Amino acid sequence: MDPFVVLITVLVLLALLLGTGVWVGLSLFAVAITSLALFRSMPVDKLLAQLTYNTVTTPEMIALPMFILMAEILFHTRLSASLFRGLSPWTNRLPGKMVHVNVLGCTLFAAISGSSAATATTVGRITLSELFSRGYNKDLVIGSLAGAGTLGFLIPPSIILIIYGVLSETSILKLFIAGIVPGLILALGFMGYLAIRATLNPSLIPSEDINPTWRDRLNGLVDLGPVVFLILLVLGSMYAGFASPSEAAAVGVLGAVLVSAAQKTLSWKTIRKACLSAVRTTSMIALIVAGAVFLSVAMGFLGVPRLIAGEIAALGLSPLALILLLLVFYAILGCVLDGLSAIVMTLPITLPLIISAGFEKIWFGVFVVIVVEMAQITPPVGFNLFVIQGLTGETIGRVARAALPFFIIMFIMAMFIALVPDIVMFLPNTIKLKG
Repeated sequence: MDPFVVLITVLVLLALLLGTGVWVGLSLFAVAITSLALFRSMPVDKLLAQLTYNTVTTPEMIALPMFILMAEILFHTRLSASLFRGLSPWTNRLPGKMVHVNVLGCTLFAAISGSSAATATTVGRITLSELFSRGYNKDLVIGSLAGAGTLGFLIPPSIILIIYGVLSETSILKLFIAGIVPGLILALGFMGYLAIRATLNPSLIPSEDINPTWRDRLNGLVDLGPVVFLILLVLGSMYAGFASPSEAAAVGVLGAVLVSAAQKTLSWKTIRKACLSAVRTTSMIALIVAGAVFLSVAMGFLGVPRLIAGEIAALGLSPLALILLLLVFYAILGCVLDGLSAIVMTLPITLPLIISAGFEKIWFGVFVVIVVEMAQITPPVGFNLFVIQGLTGETIGRVARAALPFFIIMFIMAMFIALVPDIVMFLPNTIKLKG
């Protein structure tokens, strides 16, 4: 059995199945089963059943549907309006004024959502129409929402970090802690770019004669109360040691129901919609993750990761050169695959390379999530581009062009954490978790 032949067979099968529109999860299963049947004599059915069951029943995977359900319930509340009212009085004196509400709103909502698409959609439902009607530059508004919406993947609780933790057998809680500082730095980077653009070209921002008082700002804090309540409930319970990620997710669902009830948006109809949508999303993700785990094990049996690792090691790349290579590789891959699929299909190969180069698994989790964020705004399949196109009615091309500066900022951020890994690892190495 020649590993090169196996690798070519796997790539051809994947290209054929994905190119003909077969679901990603089913494609991964099909490639793994076919490869094992062709190149190894083993009970594939027993291996498939055992691995699938073990994958979807891990405690980490149990947290996934709860966080998704929480985000779906919150989608039907008036949190987006509360975020805009609460944040806008505090941004008036910043260069760029209310366009910063997109970044701040996405940062706050990301801390209770875990989903990039949910973050961009919820915040954009209010901010886009408000900012457009006030005369803010469309490209600046669209680009800031596209870029900041991706923070839902990095700032905990992150669905992608949960999946990465399952696939790499890494502590979910430590991954959550590791994502905090890079997420905040990235948000500040977006705001810094907006401030510079507004300073260099004041015509992008309307000259509104609005001077909010301190009373307006304090009233704004009251509007932010539901979001702060949920952040303290979910993240506080985990970091204080009162709840595991799975338990904190269930607590978050309860908090979302309470917020929905307080805002008078709770009904059996919205609960039913949220549950059905959560089931669909969870089933899709679980199918992809289970397929990825099975393909990973199959490739291990067939010696593919060892082959690729050996070939790359023979190139004699330095750790930073390897990171740059992976960064370019994932950026290109993001043009044809969504971020989740890119991670699950490549992790069995890229993770051993990263570990052999001396990087931590926790660090790589944050790095790969930033790269996935880039894929969310990379045409032609960047999911956030489609979300914002649906909200604005603009073409994908215009949305992608508006998001390009934020793509570059994320690229720079990925290289920055490669040069200074302690940005990611400081909190996980410092904080002593309780319980």
